[in-house]
Amino acid sequence: MAHSFLPKCSACTVFLFCFFFFVAVAVDAKLVPSQGVLHRPRKEKTSHLHFYFHDIVSGRNPTAVRVAGAGNRTSATGFGDVVMIDDPLTEGPELSSKLVGRAQGLYASAGLQETSLLMAVNYVFMEGKYNGSSLSILGRNTAMRPVREMAVVGGSGLFRMARGYAIARTHSFDAIKATVEYNVYVVHY
Repeated sequence: MAHSFLPKCSACTVFLFCFFFFVAVAVDAKLVPSQGVLHRPRKEKTSHLHFYFHDIVSGRNPTAVRVAGAGNRTSATGFGDVVMIDDPLTEGPELSSKLVGRAQGLYASAGLQETSLLMAVNYVFMEGKYNGSSLSILGRNTAMRPVREMAVVGGSGLFRMARGYAIARTHSFDAIKATVEYNVYVVHY
């Protein structure tokens, strides 16, 4: 009688082999469900965006308007003021340079001792490869300091699931408007 070195296959053995094989393939491929279709997640990349933010608080066409404020107007920092914005974002520091998007949202004066703003702003891009995409910024902006950092907490379009940070530097400032240079570093798909 000849002996085989191969074990006899049973239906149970075949089933277990197939089950573990497909589990291993699925784990290796990192398949994720998205609207009923399995696909590999896209690779993350880091982008650097550079633009200028123009906050115009007075004049004929202000882009920043105070919508609420504290009853006590004795604070030197404007503590309690809430300002709604729809500020232009441009390629260069001049307001007349190419418009690349809008900063839409609000900032509120949150500091009693120093000018400290709570920023909740969406950078909505209207030009180039990021046209139609947006980034959401949330953080503390100590506006009188030379350099500030705020968090990128999300986004839409090409910036879906974004995270990162924004570095702000005041370019110019007067009673009518502030121009702020932004360098934004964002990780996205």
